[in-house]
Amino acid sequence: MKKSRKSKPKKSTFEPDVIEKDFCTLFSKEWTKKAAKVSGLIKRERKIEAFVMLTVLVFSFGVHLPRNLANMKRKFEKASKKQLVDSSWYERFTPELVEFLKLCVTHAIEQLAQEQNKVLSEKLAKFEDVLIQDSTIIRLHKSLAKKFPAARSRTVTAGVKVSMLVSAVANSPKSIGIFAERTNELKTLRIGPWIKDRILLIDLGFFKHQLFARIKDNGGYFVSRLKASSDPLIVEVHNVCRGNNIDVKGKYISEILSKLKRQILDVEVEISFKRRKYNGKEKLDTERFRLVAIFNEEEEKYHVYLTNILNEDLDPEDVAKLYGVRWDIELIFKELKSRYDLDVINTKNPQIIEAYIWISILTLLISRRIYNIVRKYSPKYKFVRYTQLRWSTIFTENASDQLTLILRHYGVERTFETVMNVYQSQALDPHVNRERFRDEWWS
Repeated sequence: MKKSRKSKPKKSTFEPDVIEKDFCTLFSKEWTKKAAKVSGLIKRERKIEAFVMLTVLVFSFGVHLPRNLANMKRKFEKASKKQLVDSSWYERFTPELVEFLKLCVTHAIEQLAQEQNKVLSEKLAKFEDVLIQDSTIIRLHKSLAKKFPAARSRTVTAGVKVSMLVSAVANSPKSIGIFAERTNELKTLRIGPWIKDRILLIDLGFFKHQLFARIKDNGGYFVSRLKASSDPLIVEVHNVCRGNNIDVKGKYISEILSKLKRQILDVEVEISFKRRKYNGKEKLDTERFRLVAIFNEEEEKYHVYLTNILNEDLDPEDVAKLYGVRWDIELIFKELKSRYDLDVINTKNPQIIEAYIWISILTLLISRRIYNIVRKYSPKYKFVRYTQLRWSTIFTENASDQLTLILRHYGVERTFETVMNVYQSQALDPHVNRERFRDEWWS
């Protein structure tokens, strides 16, 4: 009998240092140096290099380490092979650092937006992207109530709202903003020409007829749940049902919803609303949208959606399924909080708080960037198995090793001498004249 030949293991298709090269290209020494000068973070580079500081903040501070400046300082000294006096490090956490981090976040978003990391299905072929808007709350110390007032001041006095617009095609945030918790959701979203040919999925916090009209005026599309207080007039029926069904045309949705026997209602509705004030006057206007109601067997009630996507583009069931994709942004907020400690705020200093938030967001963006590289070099049949939360766990577990590789590629290599210097300098008690009771007996 012939011996079966063992198949040779396939060689890895990864390019050497592909992740390190990508990071050092994305945040090159020249770019980070320029951004540090523009933001005012570093006027003259001496011991602190902008690139090294940025890399340490992302791959050390952003991934499950004690959130304090002393810990960050030790990480920086170990990575950069340089010793700093405390003031040299602590004085960097200023509004200028916040501005530098915001520049880095904007730069990363722009680069991710240029790459089509995901492709929309055939059903969405006529649209350019699907966008999801939402926000999450971070609780702060009560002493910050004036700067960051909470929505429910009787129980919680201070909070920050992190607002985010996520792109399905880029597989990452498209825009991010930080507001006081009390800020109305509508003020965190500005509709303009950028919405053209894109679908925006929004929750009830953004429900406003005026907003929907602006999206339509700018050539965009939206899907939202219908607010209980909204009662549009049905002017046309898209789906005709057999049997003894009630006539819904010319009636308000509140009149017929409890009487419906059909599984799906797909109609065109008319809504009256006031336009934004112009020259001190509000103009009354009407607009037509599509309303889809689908009966949910488990809850025994209709789920009602409002949209301007035509019925020939998406079936009623597809409208409901598409709205369900909003869960993606909830997973991003979960990733930010459970993996990158977005809500771990142990300071009362507003500028350090903002720095913490932007570091977490920047870590998320870098994680997504590396995630896209890993998917690119993996077999296509495995794409679906790279779930985002599992990936973020693996990313955080290996962030320290990745930091070493990036700095080595940059030209900064850790050695035993580096580690020993950190041990010798950082293990010293900073209180020089403090009496230690054991010294009397042994030392």
